[in-house]
Amino acid sequence: MSLKKQDEMDHNAWLKKQDLTVIETAFLTTLIWLDKRLRIVDYLELLETMYYRANLQMPKSHTEQYDLDNKFWYWYPLYSLGSLSIVAYLVAAVSGALLGFYYAPSTAGAAAQGDPTAAYDSLVFIMKDVQFGYMLRSIHRWSAQFMVAAVFLHMLRVYFTGSYKEPREVNWILGIVLIGLTLLFGFSGYVLPWKQLSFWAAQIGVEMALATPLVGEWAAQLLFGGFTLGQATLVRMYILHVFVLPFVVTGLIALHVGIVWVQGIAEPH
Repeated sequence: MSLKKQDEMDHNAWLKKQDLTVIETAFLTTLIWLDKRLRIVDYLELLETMYYRANLQMPKSHTEQYDLDNKFWYWYPLYSLGSLSIVAYLVAAVSGALLGFYYAPSTAGAAAQGDPTAAYDSLVFIMKDVQFGYMLRSIHRWSAQFMVAAVFLHMLRVYFTGSYKEPREVNWILGIVLIGLTLLFGFSGYVLPWKQLSFWAAQIGVEMALATPLVGEWAAQLLFGGFTLGQATLVRMYILHVFVLPFVVTGLIALHVGIVWVQGIAEPH
């Protein structure tokens, strides 16, 4: 971006000479007003230059190096795994938001003899009494499982086709973080029904956290509310599953897809 003084062009006179609609005139007037104060156009040109310089550094793909036609793309089914993961994530997000209207993150009732918890009661209510509730929970469950499988296979495809190599190593690391968060998504959701399987899964999680060197006790207290399971554990898993992970994962997916858009999809190497 140059620091030299900008030209003294009469933009208003130039606008009057153009045959523009009201919307076009308003847009250009706003852009000119902002550019005079914040140099918007200079920054846009800088971003455009950086974009093209980055693309010029991308290595040639196999199809470019050896002048192959599209018949070479026998990997197409594997190359759709990233998109399928995003679709599964969106389905799980929408269905999970609808389930949240009826779910109660409470362990009340656990102390009584044989009484299920309020969390499990709300799950039974969803499946038996809510219209299409059983189907809604099944969609949420299967979309989550499909997402885990698709993300795992997507990572395998990236590895075996060499798509993790320079200059795409940053996106590879970002993908590793995403698959870890996907598993954490699945674990926190598995705990929410607070039935026997959920309880013992959470207990395993506590033991794994405690086994972590140096930060084990701190991690167990932060994620599970202590060393024994209870209301604090369920609330933490609920907050993690509903309020923390969706925003973090959505942001990282947007960044991941943005890098792919800038760098292009890596073909088999």
